[in-house]
Amino acid sequence: MSDLPPSARATRPLAPGASSSGAAPAYLLVLEGESSARFALPGSGVVLIGRDAEADLRLRDDSVSRRHARLVLNGGEVRIVDLGSHNGTLVNGQRVEGARPLVSGDVVTLGTVALVLRTAARLPPARRLLEAESLLERLGLEVQRALRYGRPLTVLSLVLPSQGARRDDVEAACAAELGSAEAAGWLDANHLVMLLPEVSGEPGEESLGEHVEALAAACPGARLGWAVCPSDGCDADTLVAAARGAAQDALPGQPASAASSATRLTLGERTVLVADPAMVQLYALVRRLAPSELPVLVSGETGVGKENTAFAVHHWSRRASGPFVTVNCAALPEGLVESELFGHDKGAFTGAASAKAGIFESAQGGTVFLDEVGELPLAVQARFLRALESRRITRVGEVRERPIDVRLVAATHRDLEAEVAAGRFRQDLYFRLGAATVLLPPLRERPREVPLLARTFLDRACEALGREPLVMAPDTLATLARYTWPGNVRELRNLMDYAAAAVMGNVLEAHHLPERVRGGEPSPSPAPHPELPRPAAPLLPGTPTFQPLAEEIRELERRRMREALEAAEGVQTRAAALIGMPIRTFTFKMRQLGLQTRAPRRGSSTP
Repeated sequence: MSDLPPSARATRPLAPGASSSGAAPAYLLVLEGESSARFALPGSGVVLIGRDAEADLRLRDDSVSRRHARLVLNGGEVRIVDLGSHNGTLVNGQRVEGARPLVSGDVVTLGTVALVLRTAARLPPARRLLEAESLLERLGLEVQRALRYGRPLTVLSLVLPSQGARRDDVEAACAAELGSAEAAGWLDANHLVMLLPEVSGEPGEESLGEHVEALAAACPGARLGWAVCPSDGCDADTLVAAARGAAQDALPGQPASAASSATRLTLGERTVLVADPAMVQLYALVRRLAPSELPVLVSGETGVGKENTAFAVHHWSRRASGPFVTVNCAALPEGLVESELFGHDKGAFTGAASAKAGIFESAQGGTVFLDEVGELPLAVQARFLRALESRRITRVGEVRERPIDVRLVAATHRDLEAEVAAGRFRQDLYFRLGAATVLLPPLRERPREVPLLARTFLDRACEALGREPLVMAPDTLATLARYTWPGNVRELRNLMDYAAAAVMGNVLEAHHLPERVRGGEPSPSPAPHPELPRPAAPLLPGTPTFQPLAEEIRELERRRMREALEAAEGVQTRAAALIGMPIRTFTFKMRQLGLQTRAPRRGSSTP
């Protein structure tokens, strides 16, 4: 426990001439062990902090030096100076060198004791808010720091209502909440962004809650959302877009996280995850097109999810209760394309022992999805066009026409306009198929979705194998974000399937990923079953093998934290104190390392 004045608001005389007159009230929130208390500060003077009996703020914790640090207060300014302490003094996780200015919200760490400064003295908003360019530059640096050191970072976004909002009120509230390690600024007239290092973005987190409450009180009609690095993005643009998207999806007074704002479209037995703004708009367009009978052409690179989009057209159409028949035109046997599409009569060709209905007849009342339609031979394209226009087909070997009632959705990875110009695709068929065209962007242009899809695919793969979900290390997410994904969503899914089967621990580290992914450069043709990296050459007999250093350090952290949790009977604050780790870092690393806490034993007390 710390020795505090009898009254939480009392101030003891500190230095000759010290006076609080004319100064805004200020205090320290002292977090020591399982207790917390409030220590009032004077308007000016010096506050000695330590275990010494002469200390003004006397702390009992052994991690604090006898004369650890001093606060210097003058004219509303507060500075802290380390006095050569054994464990040092940190402000927002950064070691103090010389006299360090403090502002409201700063967290001062002395050993395992935390002091939080609270004061009504504020710097003018104009001195605190950054210009848009400077803010994005600062965010880029914070992202680098967060990824390099595995530290949490949250981007908080506020979107003003179109009417009745006062920017001055929002700026004042924002400036009042900012700590020295935090930053904020307007990216446009209605969009404010706050950068919150060391804030993990958990919905119940106190620090995040304080910022959200202050901004919401300043502008009740504003919408608030936040995104977290690296789980929601690993670069400035992606994080800002994710936070803004979450804010735009939120209701006033009901802030939302980017993770919760991602849309999961349930299409029968299929689930499609949509988070990127372009994909949200694309599926909104598909929903509008679905009730019509227009043919739809879905374009995009291999593996981007064209079949899911085609199925969405079917699912949202009036034909949803009918069949959805898929045919890959590139895989149709040469010489049998017409038979597969239109059917054949018995004896129509060698091997036709019986009559057979084609794809179009099989899909009566439903939807035909022609994947890779650009691979259809020119000779077949003419018959195909006639079938589309007349809605009638003739089986191979027959002369009788048969009516068909189908909706057509086609897909291709080719540029059909270029194919038309080259004479490889009929222009009239292209116009017929492309009455409504949907272009799916490649995964590299949807960075917001990479971590979400990776997490979803990995969880599904682990569940299918009957194993506990793997935790993805921050550097793994950063590596996945840097890669260009030539195989798009399919390649990412295959990689997560393999990782779930191959990784022996409970954390997916960056070194588990294939070399082409770690290097950020795609291979010319990505292998469907990537191999985990192996030593370049066989080890000589008797040569010791080594675990990668990053994984060894992570395993040590995991083991020590697990032991501390067991010793503290599941009480996280106690466990963090046992190993000298700030509680915020401890809880963040618990999630990062996949550690689970357990309830205290019956009969044990929790302070």
